[in-house]
Amino acid sequence: MAELFHNNDKQVLVRVENLVKHFPITRGVIQRVVGQVKAVDDISFEIYQGETFSLVGESGCGKTTTGRTLLQLYRPTSGHVFFGDQDLTLIKGEALRRMRRKMQMIFQDPYSSLDPRMSIGNIVGEPLEQHNVAHGKAKHEFVNDLLVKVGLHQYFADRYPHECSGGQRQRVGIARALALHPELIVCDEPISALDVSVQAQVVNLLKSLQKEMGLTYLFIAHDLSMVRHISDRVGVMYLGKIVELSHRKEVYGNPLHPYTRALLSAVPVPDPKVEAQRKRIILKGELPSPANPPSGCSFHTRCAMAIEACSQKVPAWRELRKDHWVACDLVE
Repeated sequence: MAELFHNNDKQVLVRVENLVKHFPITRGVIQRVVGQVKAVDDISFEIYQGETFSLVGESGCGKTTTGRTLLQLYRPTSGHVFFGDQDLTLIKGEALRRMRRKMQMIFQDPYSSLDPRMSIGNIVGEPLEQHNVAHGKAKHEFVNDLLVKVGLHQYFADRYPHECSGGQRQRVGIARALALHPELIVCDEPISALDVSVQAQVVNLLKSLQKEMGLTYLFIAHDLSMVRHISDRVGVMYLGKIVELSHRKEVYGNPLHPYTRALLSAVPVPDPKVEAQRKRIILKGELPSPANPPSGCSFHTRCAMAIEACSQKVPAWRELRKDHWVACDLVE
């Protein structure tokens, strides 16, 4: 098991420091670089062992890129990702391959993330063979146990992805992620492609597996209601930056950043009287391009509170209340 950092009596499994991931924009025959897409732009956070840390925000804000860069599926432009005491950005090859056993990912689309030419048994069992964990009969028994653990019958091992529903495919993806007994699982919008009736089943499965196996989740989503149900702490992203971060109850009960307030005002409340009295915050304009983000505070072009200084100065990332961080100079 990875050596853990300690912070305020909590064990830190993952520590992200000043993470940056820019993608080059190229043109012409010689692929000349003419710009950069600032997908993730200098973010820092920690994930404690055994918790569910969620990242929320609009499509294109950098949530998925953050998760993939954390796992080194994308190598960062700069910054550091510590898993226990190991800086993942400094290792490669076989050393990084060994670390992959401790970190896995559940992908967003259960239709494209499973090889249609492989049986479910081979899909789930492939990590076991690649890392020399089990072969032959032992692998077969291991796969059957994993399928049962995620709520599927053993006979699914002989099926192919096209013979399964969306919810069943996502359970296969979960079983594959669990095969190596990882410590961290990045859940990249694991329910967004599923029917509403199936979403709650998958989330409840993730919660029960976390309790049973001591898992730590980075949960990436845009469904704020589901995030409230599953999360311990929540980070709100906007245009490649984290603008607010705190415990779930603080973010939902006492949001500080104007962008967080706007997001939460759009979440419907299942009470007609309360819903009728709520005030919606409508954001003006379009989401700016990460290839050409605004100067100063990236949110100032859509913020009703913005003053002239917001377009000139990058807001400080500060702890306004205990364990409640926000990037806005106008809130107190």
